[in-house]
Amino acid sequence: MSTDRDMSALSTEELAAQGGTALPDKEVMSVLDLNADLDLAIDAAAPIDLAVAANANVAAPIDAAVGANILSSGSEAQALSDQGVMIDQAINADATANAEQDSVLDQSNDTIDDGSGTDAVSDGVPPPAGDVTTTPTAEGVMDGGLLNIDVNLAADADIAAPINGAVAANANVAAPIDAAVAANIGSIDSSAVAVAEQDAIINQSIEGEASANSEQTSDIRQ
Repeated sequence: MSTDRDMSALSTEELAAQGGTALPDKEVMSVLDLNADLDLAIDAAAPIDLAVAANANVAAPIDAAVGANILSSGSEAQALSDQGVMIDQAINADATANAEQDSVLDQSNDTIDDGSGTDAVSDGVPPPAGDVTTTPTAEGVMDGGLLNIDVNLAADADIAAPINGAVAANANVAAPIDAAVAANIGSIDSSAVAVAEQDAIINQSIEGEASANSEQTSDIRQ
């Protein structure tokens, strides 16, 4: 079987009769197109004044004894704890805490620049706190980003939190602890004895004043 094909070249007239369309440039397409313009003016002030005064006596004598027989036969466990405590606690003092605070805060700069070099506040009316627009396009869906977000936020915040506190305390604390533990677990013909004896004599006295004074004067202009 023979195949005959005309392999002759095209003439000039035939080439001129051909038509074609140029391909578009290959560009990188963004899926997310985000434009955020944030202009924030924040004045924050938090002067803090705190005074603490305390007088304290703390005593905690601890005595413990533990005896145990576990899975034992014919065994004996004894625990003996003997404690004698004599505590004398006396406080003769004044616990005084004074906190004085005098704050003058000036946060009167309310000029907000909208990003174009002009004042965004006009006739005493501030701009809206935020403007978020989402603009889908029906024509040219593949032209540009699939999601176009334009955020324009202008905010002016004046924050002031002057804090003043004073704490004063007088305290006597005593906690004598005496413990004895004896145990037989899984034992036959065993005995467990625990003896705890405690003698505690505690004398506590407080003579004095616990005073806490807190004074605050704040002049805040926002």
